[in-house]
Amino acid sequence: MKDIKKILTIAGSDPSGGAGIQADIKVITAHKMYAMNVSTGLTVQNTTGIRDIFVIPPDFIAAQIDAIYEDIRPDAVKVGMVGNDAIVRTVAGKLREKKAENIVLDPVITSTSGCSLITSETLFAMVEELLPLADIVTPNLAEAAAITGVAITDKASMLRAAKALTERFSTAVLIKGGHLVESADDLLYADDQVRWYKQARIDNANTHGTGCALSTAIACGMAAGKPLTIAVEDAKAYITGAIRAGLDLGKGHGPLLHMWKYM
Repeated sequence: MKDIKKILTIAGSDPSGGAGIQADIKVITAHKMYAMNVSTGLTVQNTTGIRDIFVIPPDFIAAQIDAIYEDIRPDAVKVGMVGNDAIVRTVAGKLREKKAENIVLDPVITSTSGCSLITSETLFAMVEELLPLADIVTPNLAEAAAITGVAITDKASMLRAAKALTERFSTAVLIKGGHLVESADDLLYADDQVRWYKQARIDNANTHGTGCALSTAIACGMAAGKPLTIAVEDAKAYITGAIRAGLDLGKGHGPLLHMWKYM
């Protein structure tokens, strides 16, 4: 088992287990890979929303990353909630220093419940420091609009935003279209190629942590050496199964069933 793939998630903690590092670890385990994490912040949250956030000091985050890379080198890295601009610069600096591979950036701006998680300064730092390092970035419609300044209302404007991201940062882009009116299709734009992933809406309001899980599943596929189109396709199939499983926990937007394949 020494050749097991190792995945590092750099993200915040969700004590209710539906999102953040807790969800990421479940996803990695479901993909039969070895999970490691660096905590960027502790949240007080459950399925009804986030009540408070304690941000981990940047030097402690740097020490966590050093400890991991000194001992067990990750085959892929997923970056989620970053907390503030100082953390962004610390994480980006360490990823450059370690020559990290297969970086998936989930540019978390707001939570499923609508809580704002970063400031404009943090967004600026993310754009300047982390986006240029990413192999793929996975924004939803609001996040893609915030990063590019493109108003996204339909599939045509999704494509404009994706092209703008790729042209500026030379990264692949997966824009999640779950909040489109006309469809729920996702768009992958990579190497000047456009690929739409058709997605029927699933009648299940329990979607807490979906973005975290999708980006982590993509990282697992990349670590396994799959072509990006297949890594995204497989990740979407995994998430679809986790939503369709119909787990119903909590009083708000409940979590996915991350281990649905084994139930």
